[in-house]
Amino acid sequence: MKGRQIILDHIGDREAAALLVDGRLEDLLIDSDAPRPGAIYRAIARRPMKGQGGLFLDTPDGNAYLRQVKGIAPGQALLVQVTGYAEPGKAIPVTTKLLFKSRYAIATPEAPGINLSRRIHDEEERIRILAAAGTEVADDSAHGLILRSACAGADADEIAEDVDAMLALADAVLADRDGAAEKLTEGDGPHLLAWRDWSEPAQVETDPGGFDRHGVLDLMETLKSPRAPLSGGAYIFVEPTRALVAVDVNTGADTSLAAGLKANIAAARELPRQLRLRGLGGQITIDLAPMPKKDRRTFESALRAAFRADPEETALAGWTPLGHYELQRKRGRAPLHEVLA
Repeated sequence: MKGRQIILDHIGDREAAALLVDGRLEDLLIDSDAPRPGAIYRAIARRPMKGQGGLFLDTPDGNAYLRQVKGIAPGQALLVQVTGYAEPGKAIPVTTKLLFKSRYAIATPEAPGINLSRRIHDEEERIRILAAAGTEVADDSAHGLILRSACAGADADEIAEDVDAMLALADAVLADRDGAAEKLTEGDGPHLLAWRDWSEPAQVETDPGGFDRHGVLDLMETLKSPRAPLSGGAYIFVEPTRALVAVDVNTGADTSLAAGLKANIAAARELPRQLRLRGLGGQITIDLAPMPKKDRRTFESALRAAFRADPEETALAGWTPLGHYELQRKRGRAPLHEVLA
């Protein structure tokens, strides 16, 4: 089917959402048993870790780890937010910089000011959105406000309701600082994340069994293999290990240097999608097909452009002495192979 489709369904008892574009699986969200990114805890500080610049915290869901801390006493209660999924056997990563995110607005506690998405260029539309958000209310608030690109063309009342809801939630959570360790918010599940972040116009399917009817289950089957095809007969292997995610680029039957560059650029364009669908993050190491050194900048430009359009935060670390390329990617999703195990 042509166009964008959002399919909301369940896999067993797990909430799940899929984004199809012209029949191609572009994004996939499946709930897991781990604490969701965005969940907020009242956590209790333990002693700082000497030499590591951070400390462990007690939460109802186990240990959490907070980086770069100063002036926090053992036993102190802190409000913290989950930033990503923990690596196996490690503590939940958290931050004290809370964000309250919805479809149209993000409330930023204790960081006053209003910012409107730079993707919205039309000046009249910008003025309309700021008016809908109630800038005079936000100006008096202790919280800042980010108005997202989804505001463009949205109903003014819906924007206002979203802003009010996020500011009210921020007030409620910040007023609940004291007490024992407790989970204050759960974080958004796949269905709410789909509504929140897949904001471009799409046909939405909510009836049970949508994954089967629209072929999502069959598309997910292909993700069980580490091999993903590229154009021209080339392919990549995407294989998670305990230490890192290894990506191997292969040209197929054509072993020329020109084919190597073509395969590497195709891999750069496809890699964000593969990591997104497979829920992979952390250290990514790419073993590229052979290509002349002079073409490295061309590959880097393609890779940078591909990840610029990807929602997960990814840092391009650069080349290793052995000619591999490394990235560091936020663990914003649970690995698919662990969720479906």
